[in-house]
Parts: sequence; structure tokens; C-alpha cells
Amino acid sequence: MQIDGKHWTTIWLCDDGISVGVIDQSKLPHQFSTKILRSCNDACKAISNMVVRGAPLIGVTAAYGLMLAVQEDPSDKSIEEASNQLFHSRPTAINLAWAIERVSKKLSLVDKSQRAYIAKKEAGLIAEEDISICKAIGHHGYQLFEEIASSRGPERVMEPLRVLTHCNAGWLATVDWGTALAPIYKWHRNGRKVHVWVDETRPRNQGASLTAFELASEGIPHKVVVDNAGGYLMQKGMVDIVIVGTDRTTSCGDVCNKIGTYLKALAAKDNKIPFYVALPYSSIDWSIKDSSLIPIEIRSEKEVAYIEGKSISQNSKGNSSVVRLIPEESQSYNPGFDITPVRLVSGFITEKGFVQPGGGFSEKLFSI
Repeated sequence: MQIDGKHWTTIWLCDDGISVGVIDQSKLPHQFSTKILRSCNDACKAISNMVVRGAPLIGVTAAYGLMLAVQEDPSDKSIEEASNQLFHSRPTAINLAWAIERVSKKLSLVDKSQRAYIAKKEAGLIAEEDISICKAIGHHGYQLFEEIASSRGPERVMEPLRVLTHCNAGWLATVDWGTALAPIYKWHRNGRKVHVWVDETRPRNQGASLTAFELASEGIPHKVVVDNAGGYLMQKGMVDIVIVGTDRTTSCGDVCNKIGTYLKALAAKDNKIPFYVALPYSSIDWSIKDSSLIPIEIRSEKEVAYIEGKSISQNSKGNSSVVRLIPEESQSYNPGFDITPVRLVSGFITEKGFVQPGGGFSEKLFSI
């Protein structure tokens, strides 16, 4: 996507062919910088420290992390150790395990002398596929937007489509285009009017920091709102559709996504507003039907207790500063994700097309 007139992807193979470049998302939106990953350990740190984040991008980064490990040591033991290290870097997003398994299987079929080449080829292929998948999600989502815009009646044909999002499921969460934001980009680039309500997404503020950064870079009208404003906006008829991404969706269609998603789904259901989930095939965990089995990442209390931002004091020169929000005596609890039951989901937008929720969710997706 575009940043200051230049096209960027979130991750790329460097010119030396043996290291990997990424956008450092922990510094956004006030500082744009990149990092070079030279080892599997670097990739693990980038994932766990959220230099890279978003389920699809975590998967691609893991694939490249395994490539980096194989370049150092192509032995079976090295692959097993690297896979285990990557797997535990973040537990919730299923794309990570999916990518590790895919690359590992390819490596098990070839001689050690070929493994570095195969790992690089497969990681690159996963990255390319991710771009194509997100483009397809954008195409199908565009068609959905057409239906929703038309259903509002001819008297509102010139009004922008009003979309509410949660967290960041844009191109920063993937290699390019994104999942939930891909239809918005397609819609905007085709000259259609849109306005996006951007949930701030506490405590790490991925909406305020990342989604808003993306939309501003693309010139898309948007406003950042506090997480609890979504229900009010829906009650007042100011939202036409809610669209989110997912870190892991069960085989029956329950959706694990950033904490707060469940509350948006409840509000959408109560106000009869369509609630859609945009996801690639790789975000579905076919091995799990019971969503209570999904490991929910419990993150640091510090993310709740402190907040970081650009200082506006005269002496700060706009540098980043950290402030404490809660009393010194208070503790916090910080689950990173929640579960939205399939009964609250209007439909799924995949690279294969639309899938309706309900019985036989997995069979429906397989048959597309």
C-alpha cells in the first residue's frame, strides 16, 4: 500500500537474499521505521514484541523465520527447535502454526542440501499467496458493500457507506491489502464514498495507531472513536456494516478476535446491523469445534497500566513519552482476545467467496 507516495509491503526478502525486512509496527503512527531480521530468534522477537502483528502476517513472518533457521542449520533437529520456538512466540493466531507446518512438511521431503532453497521458495510463495488472497477478499467484500449500499434506497445513493471496524485488519496485518479493510480500499479506489469508524482498540490501540494510519495514508475519510462508542453509533443509525478480521475461527464458525469484538457483535445483533468477518482460509482451525479450547493470550499488565504517545509539551519536541494511567496500588488483567459465537455472525468473507454461518460451516467453505 501507499506511504508518502511509495508502495510498501509489510515484509520482504532483502537484496542479499538471506535476511528479511519488516515495517516496525511498534513505532507507528508517529515514527515509520523498518527492521532487518537475520535469524530465527529475530523473527520470534518481532512476533512476540508485536513489531509484526496480525494473524496472516504472523504466519508469513514465521515462514521466513524458519527459512532463517534453515540457512544457519538445515538439520532435522534445528528445524524442530526453530519450529517450536516460533510456535510459542504467540499462541492465539492459528496462521502461525499453519505456516510452520506447511514449510516443515516441504523441508521433510528434500535432502538437507536443498532445504535452504526450499524454505526460501515456500516462504516467498506464502507471502505472494497472502497478497492474492487479500485481493480476493477485497473483491468479494466490494460486492457485499454494493448490496448494502443499494439496500439503503435511492435517496441515500450519494451518501458514504459507513463502516465500523475493530482492531487492525488492514494491510499492516497482512503482507498487503488486508482482510477487513481490503473491501474498503477497493471501494474507495473505485471512487465510491465511504466513512470508517475506527475503534481505538485498547489497550494497544491498534485501531487508533495502525488502522487510522493506513486510512490516512490512503486518504480515506475516518474518525477514531473510543471502544465503547460503537453501540451508541449503531443505536443512532450511524453504522451500515461492521466488519472485522479474525486470529482463529473454529470449524463451526466461532470467531476469536481482538478483545472487544464480542461486544461489537452483540451491539450489531441488537441493532440489526450486519456483522461480517473477513478471513483467509488459513485462519480457520479445522481441528477445533469447541471455542473454549482456543488458547487466549494473556498479555502484560503494563499494556493496561501505561500508555505511550507523542508528547505535546513545549519541551518534548514531539518525542514519544509513556504515562501511567492507573493507581500504583492497582493491578490489571489483560486478555488479548475474546470469542464471538457464530450465532452473532452475519457471514464470512473469504478468498473463495461468501460463507453463511450455521450448521455445516466447514463443509460450506470446502464446497466453494
